[in-house]
Amino acid sequence: MNADPNVDSVDENSAAEEGESPTPESAGESSDVLSVEELVATLEAVTAERDQHLADLQRVGADFANFRKQTEKRNAEFAAHAGSRVAEALLPVLDACDAAAQQGVEGVEPIASQLHGILQSSGLELIVDEAEPFDPNRHEAAMTEPGDEGQEVAVVAQVLRTGYAWNGRVLRAAMVKVKG
Repeated sequence: MNADPNVDSVDENSAAEEGESPTPESAGESSDVLSVEELVATLEAVTAERDQHLADLQRVGADFANFRKQTEKRNAEFAAHAGSRVAEALLPVLDACDAAAQQGVEGVEPIASQLHGILQSSGLELIVDEAEPFDPNRHEAAMTEPGDEGQEVAVVAQVLRTGYAWNGRVLRAAMVKVKG
C-alpha cells in the first residue's frame, strides 16, 4: 500500500475514466437526475397548483368587487333614507306655512316657497293629483261624493291636505275628496 494519499486519488480517477465502476461520489450525482416522466408530472402538479391559486385570486377579487358594490348601494340607501327622515320631520313646518298662507298671514309665502324649492330640488315631490284617478297608494280618501253617469273609475275631486313623496317613496299620502 502506498502511504501517499495523492496516489490513491489518482488511481480512483483513472479507474472512472477507464469505465470501471463509479465511485460513490459520482453515483450520487446520477441519482439526482429525474426522468422525463417525473419532470412532466412535476410540471403538471405545479401548473395545477398555479391554476388553483389563480382561480382563488379571481374568486376573492370578484367577492371584493361584489362587497364594494353592496356597500356603496347600502350607503346610498342609508343617505336617501336619512334625507327622507329630515323631509318627513319638516312636513309639519310645510303644513303650518301652507295654513298660514291660506289665512292671509303676510311674509310666510316667500319662506314657504323657498323651503319647498330646496326640498323639491333634493327629491321631495308634491302629491296634488286633482282630476286624476284615485290611487290608494298615494291618496287617502277622507270624503266621497257620487260620480257622474258612466264614470267607472273613482277620481280625485279635491285635495284636502297635500301629500309628499321622497324620491318616489310616499312619505305621507294626500288626503283627498273622491268623486265616484
